[in-house]
Amino acid sequence: MKFTLLTLFPEPIEAYFASSIMARAVQKGLVDYRCVNIRDFAADAHRTCDDAPYGGGAGMVLKAEPLAAALDSVAADSRHTVYPTPSGSPLSTALIERLCGHNELVLICGRYEGIDQRIIDLYVDDEVSIGDYVLSSGELAALVIVDALYRHLDGVITRESLEEESFQDGLLEYPHYTRPEVFRCREVPPILLSGHHERIREWRMQQRIEKTRRVRPDLYEAWQSRTAGDEHKE
Repeated sequence: MKFTLLTLFPEPIEAYFASSIMARAVQKGLVDYRCVNIRDFAADAHRTCDDAPYGGGAGMVLKAEPLAAALDSVAADSRHTVYPTPSGSPLSTALIERLCGHNELVLICGRYEGIDQRIIDLYVDDEVSIGDYVLSSGELAALVIVDALYRHLDGVITRESLEEESFQDGLLEYPHYTRPEVFRCREVPPILLSGHHERIREWRMQQRIEKTRRVRPDLYEAWQSRTAGDEHKE
């Protein structure tokens, strides 16, 4: 899968693709990426890429001309283009799985008050929000989307790990423990030391249910309704 990211600040993006699991995915050829600096497409000597919004208001807006030129340079109109923005659709496992259906994604990293709406109208296929909050860095939001996506590619991490993660079946993940058995007077739950795999599986499932009920009652209610519906069908 190839990611093309348009940004005013390429440094954090370059560092991310050169680190940890992502770096190995790039080395294996599972992931390819391109980082495009929007400033390279500004027409003036000062490489200006932002201006005050029409109608007044605080902050600055990324200008349409340099951003459009950058998008045209990567043929964004023939590729699926994503704009991370607080006003977009919530990022979810379902959305990630849909985006994984594309061989290449173009991501626009916004800054300041955002980007000119005409760029969204002309180029953007998906506006995506990573949560109900605002960041100053569109690069961080774009990398959150990239990270959530590339983990689903075959060969990046094991299929078993994906299947046991939070949200895969509507529940949060169970707690994890490793050595030592006792840490600051807190012991590993004895069931995990029993070697009884079926009982461990049942314990983990119960932990998932309890944590989801406590932390995310919205998910818990949806899971309960879905489970009751499945039982009714049987």
